[in-house]
Amino acid sequence: MKLFKLSMAALVLSISSLAMAEGGGDRTFDRAMQANERAMAAYAAKQGKEAPVVENYRYGMPLDVQKVVSVTPLAKACNPVPSRMTYEDSAGQLKTLEYQVMGQCRTNGS
Repeated sequence: MKLFKLSMAALVLSISSLAMAEGGGDRTFDRAMQANERAMAAYAAKQGKEAPVVENYRYGMPLDVQKVVSVTPLAKACNPVPSRMTYEDSAGQLKTLEYQVMGQCRTNGS
């Protein structure tokens, strides 16, 4: 299990380095989301569960979060960017939500 957690951490770090290298373009976000989807499918297989289907968050939708499994890192951008959270609900099912967050904007070298 420790090896899996270490590989997940390495995946998250590599995704964030891609975002920095390409300046946060749409292609970078697509790759990050695809990498997240593959990682969550691998996690689900290891846990003996079905891979989660990505669902778009709607304001006010009820959430049943028992355990957060993964959250994609903040992208380096000065505008809203996609992010995903995968979690287990009270029935033990894996679910993934995609939503918009404000990117991590840094200007003037700060």
